[in-house]
Amino acid sequence: MQKIIKRLIDKLLSLIVLILFLPVWFFIAILIKVTSEGPIFFIQDRPGKNKKIFKVYKFRTMKIGSEEMIKGQEVMTDDDRITSIGRFLRRSKMDEIPQLLNVLKGEMSIVGPRPERIASLEDYNDEISKRLNVNPGLTGLAQVSGNIYLDLKDRYKLDVYYAEHFSLWLDIKIIFRTISVVLFGEDKYVDKCLVDLNSLQRGTIS
Repeated sequence: MQKIIKRLIDKLLSLIVLILFLPVWFFIAILIKVTSEGPIFFIQDRPGKNKKIFKVYKFRTMKIGSEEMIKGQEVMTDDDRITSIGRFLRRSKMDEIPQLLNVLKGEMSIVGPRPERIASLEDYNDEISKRLNVNPGLTGLAQVSGNIYLDLKDRYKLDVYYAEHFSLWLDIKIIFRTISVVLFGEDKYVDKCLVDLNSLQRGTIS
């Protein structure tokens, strides 16, 4: 029942945000186009639930030719590959807004482990693969617990924890924490995880 309610909430929230703020999305698209060369959207194949590949949508925040990334290495706020408007979009998380289309299509959820690059699957063991038992999300437990300031192993632990302990109450807490993260920054929550990382001893994430 909780999963059915979660899907209904996903569809409702996605429609409301997309429609209500449509003028804002058009304005962002114009800013991206006039401040840097390249397309408005960044589209890339990502693995979803049960490793099903789908195309994820984002507002483009990086300069053309910056797509090559190192597995497990996040783009930091001072990365010179980020465009001028891209810095604001990433800080405010507004670059993720187009993924609401993925949510409407059922490929993603509002809350869930962030979708990684396909190349990352090469490093997955059976324990890490559990993060793919649920739909990836716009925001997740790792994203509100330090995110880019966390070790990759700890982010995986949090993703697996979410996949194994999903509840609507946990989703609500993650959504409200996400608002705080947007307002105050990811670095403010490095030591304020919603769950105790030291207690996550199950599995062999290494």
